[in-house]
Amino acid sequence: MTLYLRARRVPLALAASVGAAALIWALWLVFSTDRDLGALVVVLTVVLMVAVLSTTLVAPDEDLERTAALRWPWRRVAHLLAALAVVLVVLLATQPTGARFGPGVLVLRDGAGLLGLTALCATVVGAARAWFLPLGWTVVAAMFPQSGAWGAVVTWQGQPPSSRPGAWVAAVLAVTGVLAYALLGAARRE
Repeated sequence: MTLYLRARRVPLALAASVGAAALIWALWLVFSTDRDLGALVVVLTVVLMVAVLSTTLVAPDEDLERTAALRWPWRRVAHLLAALAVVLVVLLATQPTGARFGPGVLVLRDGAGLLGLTALCATVVGAARAWFLPLGWTVVAAMFPQSGAWGAVVTWQGQPPSSRPGAWVAAVLAVTGVLAYALLGAARRE
């Protein structure tokens, strides 16, 4: 397990994602008079953590992983669930503090959907570029949320936590991404 975590640079990614969230939390605590972080800040923090954790979706030697006599689908699913747990635990641990990320439904929806989208992108374009689409799409969606059914689907990340279309899109992305990544793994580098 230690070799697996080190080969995928998990300690570094974990430190960077938790450190980024802690920095945003500390800045909000110091400079804001409101206890709850704004939804835009929460969404952008989630996508930042997911982008950093996406670097762990592949090891440096992809051929070695593909030829190993290990059952990789379950390990890949566990890896994605652990990444989601990191995002949820770190951000929801701030609930009793003076500055809190929330609501929890928003963190869960965006964390699961963005991790699924990142895993899907890793399957198609490789883990090195898997964070491009989730980050770009989320920044645009969070800055310019749209109303109406179609707008809520396209900008699901920036929708209020009660948005049903947002929840459905996140669920579809999460399930599709987990299945694709578990079965196929990350795309090979040229």
